[in-house]
Amino acid sequence: MRLRTNSAVTFKTYIEHCQQRVDAALDQYLPLNEDASVQLNEAVRYSVFNGGKRVRPFLVYATAEALEASKETSVASDAAACAVELIHAYSLVHDDLPAMDDDDLRRGKPTCHKAFNEATAILAGDALQAHAFAILTEVKTEPSQVIKMIKTLAYASGARGMVGGQAIDLASVGKQLNLDQLQSMHQLKTGALIKASVILGALATNKATETQINALERYAAHIGLAFQIQDDILDVEGDTATLGKSQGADQALNKPTYPALLSLQGAKDKAHSLYQAAVAELEMFGDSANQLRALSEYIVSRIS
Repeated sequence: MRLRTNSAVTFKTYIEHCQQRVDAALDQYLPLNEDASVQLNEAVRYSVFNGGKRVRPFLVYATAEALEASKETSVASDAAACAVELIHAYSLVHDDLPAMDDDDLRRGKPTCHKAFNEATAILAGDALQAHAFAILTEVKTEPSQVIKMIKTLAYASGARGMVGGQAIDLASVGKQLNLDQLQSMHQLKTGALIKASVILGALATNKATETQINALERYAAHIGLAFQIQDDILDVEGDTATLGKSQGADQALNKPTYPALLSLQGAKDKAHSLYQAAVAELEMFGDSANQLRALSEYIVSRIS
């Protein structure tokens, strides 16, 4: 697969810039409340600044770039990037809990409930979720755009998106799902927040047309599913040290996965076809969408 971006170094430099940019913005938004429990604030920062790849903030920034956003909308992009990353961080804290996936490691470090305690982890996740929406209310743009941004993130985070997908995932342990059922689950659990990241990036510019947003939604749907398929592949092929979490965890829990349904090679072929479909949706944006194209390849070739 060949990138339309200038080089792999260009993509690496760009994603590092996005990581630094969103980390700086996140640092300004945390702690949530200096009068709150010291342990709560420590758990929040521990969960946010623990080595995440910042894929979702990258999508916000790269989408805004694809639409050739102005400097005046960069603050809105920062707010959107922070909001979606806080939702992602909260979801991981709660997913790792004993009542959910019961994981001990996250990104090579003890999970929040292991580093602190279960009650603090629950509260940290709750606080992160609430603060994500508070950040969006502060975006300085047309009120109608702010409402659209909040609605986009709310739907992607709740029962219509990530939470609904996680509920299906937990109910599916030990059961046989067909390919359509598995895809529907992951479109909610993983794909909804990835799609929201792209749409938030577009809304932050306050200039995206309906045609552009529709194309970006299709792009995001393809890469969201590809992201989950690659996660399933890594659960088979990866190792704990590289993944930063327990390798083979899905197999151990007898969770339905793409390699289990399609075979390992079949899952790889599916991820590649989704990559091609995603790139095709970016044609109208020309070279300004090169970083979105680069991310598409990264998603299906990553090793962690």
